[in-house]
Amino acid sequence: MTLWVVRHAQPRVAPGICYGALDLPAEPEATARAAQALADELPQGAEVHVSVLQRCELLAQYLRGLRPDLTFKPEPRLVEMHFGVYEGVAWADIDKDAMDAWTDDFWAHRFGGQESVAEFMGRVAQVWDACQPARAAGQVQVWITHAGVARAVSLLAQGVRRVQQADQWPAEAPAFGQWLRVLP
Repeated sequence: MTLWVVRHAQPRVAPGICYGALDLPAEPEATARAAQALADELPQGAEVHVSVLQRCELLAQYLRGLRPDLTFKPEPRLVEMHFGVYEGVAWADIDKDAMDAWTDDFWAHRFGGQESVAEFMGRVAQVWDACQPARAAGQVQVWITHAGVARAVSLLAQGVRRVQQADQWPAEAPAFGQWLRVLP
C-alpha cells in the first residue's frame, strides 16, 4: 500500500541556514494551508507517524483537528539529519575543508561531528522496515517529516540502503508543505 511522505511547512529561518535537526517552528499560516490540502487528499484511517520536531508536530496538530479518523504516532527516528556544530550556521559560512571532508567520505563522515549519512539512513531504514508489514497488509501510512527523510525514503523504495558518494544522494524532495507517494 502507499506511503505518503509529507514535508513540514516553511520553517521560521533565514534562507541559506543549515538547520537539519534544529527544532525550529514552522510558519503557522503555511502549516494550516498544508494541513488542509493534505486533509483533502488522504484516505480514511491512515496511520500518521510524526517527526518529533515542532515544525512537524504543528502540521500533525492541525491535521488532527481536520481529520479525527487518522491515528497519530510520534516517531523520533524521523527527525532530519543532525548537522552538529553547523546547525544554525549559514551554509555559505561553513569551511570548504569541512564540506570536502564530508563529500570525500559521504557515507561515514559525521559532518558537524554529530551524525553520518550511514547513521541517518540507518534510523530511517528502521522505521521503513518496521512499517513494511502494515503497508503490505494494506494500511496507508503517512510520515510527517523532512526533506532528508524523503530523500532517504526514495532510496529505500528502490532497494538502496547505502550510498558511497554525495552525488548518489537524491537532489529531489517535496517542497515545503508538499508530499510524495511511495509504492514500496
